[in-house]
Amino acid sequence: MDILTLLALALAPGATIGLYIYIKDKHEREPLGLLVKAFFCGILSVLLTLLISFPINAVIPIEPHSLSQQAVHAFLLVALIEEFSKFVFVRWIFYRDENFNEPFDGIVYAVSVSLGFAGLENILYISDGGLEVALLRMFTAVPAHATFAILMGYYLGKAKFEKQHEIRYMLMGLGAAVFFHGAYDYFWFISWLPGIWVGGVASLVVGIIFSRRAIRLHQEASPFKVQQPTDSPENTAS
Repeated sequence: MDILTLLALALAPGATIGLYIYIKDKHEREPLGLLVKAFFCGILSVLLTLLISFPINAVIPIEPHSLSQQAVHAFLLVALIEEFSKFVFVRWIFYRDENFNEPFDGIVYAVSVSLGFAGLENILYISDGGLEVALLRMFTAVPAHATFAILMGYYLGKAKFEKQHEIRYMLMGLGAAVFFHGAYDYFWFISWLPGIWVGGVASLVVGIIFSRRAIRLHQEASPFKVQQPTDSPENTAS
């Protein structure tokens, strides 16, 4: 597989999702340069993940066919570390930016960072597994990373503009991303059990449903949304 085909297969799914989120940011869209910066921060978050993971994995061996140990693997050693690595960049760089000026921006920046993470991860997996892996991840892993990010970003958007509950919402955002990420991975990690992969698909579907609702709620909460007049001729006519 040549390098251009590899990059196209690895990055096209994320680019499509990124465009979808950008379009959904209806009322006050973010600067494209800042979104590109967020994408590259997502790539850096992979490096942070590796720095945290290597020493922990060295001291916590996981038995491949243990249901309980695979739960630790999925929720703590993978989901928590990866989502924390993304959270660090969203929280300490983009959350503070003046362009983060409506709740929906939490979703935009979290997704942009997550797509950078997923893009590099995709390149690594596809370079080893080829076309079959590329097609599988196009419809599973990449959308999954986006749903984790939307849920995290939803709560970060609430945290930014509801300061009295800021810490709680931040923890809820990280917790929601870790929970859905861990649940998704767990069913794939124990795929030696016949048909258990359905649980991974089901967790992705539930995550997508919640993500669509989160997008709608923050669209409605935008301070830039133009309110429809209530005293139009149609409403006042007798």
